[in-house]
Amino acid sequence: MSGHGAPDDSPTDCSDLRVAVVASSWHTEVMDGLIAGAQRALDAYQVDAPELVRVPGSFELPVVAKALAERGYDAVVALGVVIRGGTPHFDYVCSAATDGLSRVALDTGVPVGFGLLTCDTDEQALDRAGLDGSSEDKGYEATAAALVTAATLTGIRS
Repeated sequence: MSGHGAPDDSPTDCSDLRVAVVASSWHTEVMDGLIAGAQRALDAYQVDAPELVRVPGSFELPVVAKALAERGYDAVVALGVVIRGGTPHFDYVCSAATDGLSRVALDTGVPVGFGLLTCDTDEQALDRAGLDGSSEDKGYEATAAALVTAATLTGIRS
């Protein structure tokens, strides 16, 4: 199971952070679960009034994440899902989105929570979406990672 070895989640007060969530629109049920998981993490870490921006698909996540990072958000969470099909499209979109989100974080110095599911089947995506019956909550995990990283960077920079 991919969740094996995950760190203990002990939410801390991140109420001083400005956070944006950018989420793709494809695969509504999975995306609803990821967004709800992100909101659960934001609530647990005491983040008020996060910005939620929707984009058409996962390929568009990096450019909007960069715009949000440049607007002064302390953390950006990117949520999306790409499910393997019968063409190389899966590989191109996954690679471009992953590379782009990494570049946003490195170029701007703003942590980007990586909540992009890259799955072989719909069932795998649903199992990671944080829905009732899911074994994992990747929306929560990506958001918590971005918040903890933002708090760490705030400490380093001050």
